[in-house]
Amino acid sequence: MSPPPSPSPTAPRKRPIRILVAKPGLDGHDRGAKVVAAALRDAGMEVIYTGLHQTPEQIAQAAIQEDVDVVGLSILSGAHMTLFPRVKQLLDQAGRNDILVTGGGIIPPDDMSALERQGVGKLFGPGTPTSELVKYIDAWAATHVTA
Repeated sequence: MSPPPSPSPTAPRKRPIRILVAKPGLDGHDRGAKVVAAALRDAGMEVIYTGLHQTPEQIAQAAIQEDVDVVGLSILSGAHMTLFPRVKQLLDQAGRNDILVTGGGIIPPDDMSALERQGVGKLFGPGTPTSELVKYIDAWAATHVTA
């Protein structure tokens, strides 16, 4: 008997992609994060929104407790070069380097490139269509999310 075929990107998943959307730091503007959370939910993903003023430690702990596949950070405060790497570091230290850390906000292109070189996923700027986020996460999950 041959083994079952591996899932293809177009094959339906057995479970939805689980995403934690978070607003780290002192940034008090979460309209964009809520729009993104709704778009991901509408695309069939399971979304947990942590709310405002989360520390990297709170975000990493919630991601682990909720057993998410993806952490999406929304950062408008300018602290992206500190917050993205810290969340990634905490997840890696907890043995959860399988969780994609991605997100967006007001992030200069050079900083986006530097963060991606540090292992952070693709980052998105203001005005990015939510369909691009959905496509990116779907494509990533096709090769990283099982069961």
